[in-house]
Amino acid sequence: MLDRLNQAMEHIEGHLDQSIDVGEVARLAVTSEYHLRRMFSALAGMPLSEYVRRRRLTVAGAEVLAGRDSLLEIAVRYGYGSGEAFARAFRAVHGVGPGEARRTGAALVAQPRLTFRLTVEGSSSMRYRIVDKPAFTVVGLRARVPLVHTRPNQAIIDFVRGIEPRTLERLERLSDQEPRGIVGVTDDGDPGFAEGSELDYYHGVVTSAAAPEGTTALAVPAGTWAVFTTSGPAPEAIQYLYRDAFTQWFPANPYRTRPGPGILRTRLSSDGTEADAELWLPAEREPR
Repeated sequence: MLDRLNQAMEHIEGHLDQSIDVGEVARLAVTSEYHLRRMFSALAGMPLSEYVRRRRLTVAGAEVLAGRDSLLEIAVRYGYGSGEAFARAFRAVHGVGPGEARRTGAALVAQPRLTFRLTVEGSSSMRYRIVDKPAFTVVGLRARVPLVHTRPNQAIIDFVRGIEPRTLERLERLSDQEPRGIVGVTDDGDPGFAEGSELDYYHGVVTSAAAPEGTTALAVPAGTWAVFTTSGPAPEAIQYLYRDAFTQWFPANPYRTRPGPGILRTRLSSDGTEADAELWLPAEREPR
């Protein structure tokens, strides 16, 4: 998978002054566009679209300083319809406008070319299983929250703290299948998985029952799931579970993510310092 991602990065690099078709990039990586976007965001720490934008403005910045072409010619070459649009984008990345940069020879910000390598740490093994699951419903309370990749998500923490214990007890009685008990479910997020973009968070249960009054239901179709489990210090063990699934397991196995919700079941020790976690991610086999 990483070799194919690097081939896709070479394609992007050779087409920075052209329109880049993400579908073609995904074809070169021999995966789906959805999986490419999600994998790239997890591995690079930024959406694919942001990386392309930053690489274009890095190369454009070098041309601005070189002074051979007009600013408008450079703007058009890298996909900007006007000098004003180019200047805004340029300033957002470099902190200075292109005209001023050319006049003063200002120091600019560079986005390096990305190359993906698999680092094998060997400190622990990932426990996983593959589950083919019939259609089910997530029933619970829903909030729109920002996407946070590595830090604790304060919006989710505040939302969960505001749910009455009696409500959670009623919901937990509806749990009748895996993953059992109260779970956190994320869905309907930004296709680029950008940090700070919004998604739906459900705090509820996986069930075949109808949604009671005052709750929200999310219908999930039948499909295959990659299920990862971990135990360790809280909250680090939970945070690393998502990271390791995308940066270690998927690149090393013949599966890719598919559209659908992520489901996290967490159980804390009595003092809150240790956690057992189970993460369900919608998956499918990579085409041969």
